[in-house]
Amino acid sequence: MGRFLNSKVPFEMFKSMALDPYFVDKSWLISELIPSLGREKRFFCITRPRRFGKTVMANMVGAFFGKAADGQKVFHNLRIGKWKDYKNHLNKHNVIYIDFSEVPEKCVSYDDYITRILSGLKYDLCQEYKELPVDEEHAVWDILTDIFQKTGQKFIFVLDEWDAIFHMPFITEDQQKEYLLFLKSLLKGKVYAELVYMTGVLPITKYSSGSELNMFLEYDMATKKKFSEYFGFLDEEVDRLFEIYQTESINPEISREDLRIWYDGYHTASGKRIYNPRSILSALGDNELADYWTSSGPYDEIFYYIRNNIDDVREDMVLMTAGEGIKAEIQNYAAVSMELKTKDEIYSAMVVYGLLTYEDGKVFIPNREIMKQFQNLLMTKDSLGYVYSLARESEKMLEATLSGDTKTMTEILTFAHNTESPLFSYNSEIELSAVVNLVYLAARDRYRVEREDKAGVGYVDFIFYPQFRGNDAIILELKVDSTPQKAIQQIKNKNYALRFKGKLGEKPKITGRVLAVGISYSRKTKKHSCKIEQL
Repeated sequence: MGRFLNSKVPFEMFKSMALDPYFVDKSWLISELIPSLGREKRFFCITRPRRFGKTVMANMVGAFFGKAADGQKVFHNLRIGKWKDYKNHLNKHNVIYIDFSEVPEKCVSYDDYITRILSGLKYDLCQEYKELPVDEEHAVWDILTDIFQKTGQKFIFVLDEWDAIFHMPFITEDQQKEYLLFLKSLLKGKVYAELVYMTGVLPITKYSSGSELNMFLEYDMATKKKFSEYFGFLDEEVDRLFEIYQTESINPEISREDLRIWYDGYHTASGKRIYNPRSILSALGDNELADYWTSSGPYDEIFYYIRNNIDDVREDMVLMTAGEGIKAEIQNYAAVSMELKTKDEIYSAMVVYGLLTYEDGKVFIPNREIMKQFQNLLMTKDSLGYVYSLARESEKMLEATLSGDTKTMTEILTFAHNTESPLFSYNSEIELSAVVNLVYLAARDRYRVEREDKAGVGYVDFIFYPQFRGNDAIILELKVDSTPQKAIQQIKNKNYALRFKGKLGEKPKITGRVLAVGISYSRKTKKHSCKIEQL
């Protein structure tokens, strides 16, 4: 067994996952790959944001097909164990598994990087086929062709993180092209390639603009339905994990609703909602909600994508943090560009990397975990101009609200309106909601802020759920060309405060006050008005 050929590593990695109490069985993916063995359409490239289970699935594919270990005990009780051709393929194939994110020690050049792969493959083939006159001076693809000619044996290629090289600082553009030529020479038109299963974050379309890798069928999360259920966790899968969590945890601190708010929000092209799997597993394992996925990425990641077109996107950032979707045409190839300039390019890249989700022609911030990153952006980047200035006022706005200081609240809203932006035309309550969300941005550190939440017998614009015991709750209603008194009356008439009362016989959900906040704007007088009452 070699480093790349029939390696034990993918089997051991997958086995450790399958033994975890929070393991989710996605093995049916294999049943969709088996029919493609040896067929023309046998080249698959699965692209997903980082931490969406690509490597787990790659390990599973390698563990199932590869000859390195007996997978009977691991796969027999999984879904694939019930498939008709299960035993005909379990551990019956030669598998070449390459993790392209791995580099040799003290790697400083492309030659170091690619030599490790080429020499390792040649060594493995020479060791496995000692009875054949394998010449290590020949190209790997020539050696593999010779082996096929003499033995009839084929190989399944499992290639994880194929695009890792494009993020390595020592790789030049010419060397990127050389790498693509390597993949083409190794795989394209090669009869010895029985199946090629490749994963990554970036689509191959832009890089392979000619014919280098056009044999691959690409499957992304936003636009392709096939394979969508295998990456990320579905609602029913999270339900099962939550049941296990309640049984396994001595003192469960997380609710099922917490998991939805923090980690749900992604959508597949087939219309299914999916959760970020790394974050779900980390939260349940730690018994704590936290930024597990975003903390694994580079600092200032969001700003990296918008920095070349701040003027066109900052209003959109405000609308999205208020829960609105922004129309966009997703272009997956844009994710590989180093000069993202148009809004569609920027949002396309952010969808590919999982910072936004895409549904019905619009992009959205998917969940609270990602929302916190956008909040940090708006409050720390002075290059965002007036948006940054207003976000910095948000702590003062919250304190004024809690203290009943409607004069300061009105002054902050007037300051907001005096900036030159189409957002502040207030052509609808959507724009007013976006601005109010911005000037209350700091509240998200102390509150779970829900937009258009179902409460009582109607919907309310914003509810601020306190995260800490003793804090006041806030119900906020907005009106254009009306009065704050009418906004508060609506809060009372529709019993929005029932959100905090609890069920009959239960203790109230909060111990602090419940404040009704009415904010209005008159397009005729160009003035804001605020009113606060305790319910």
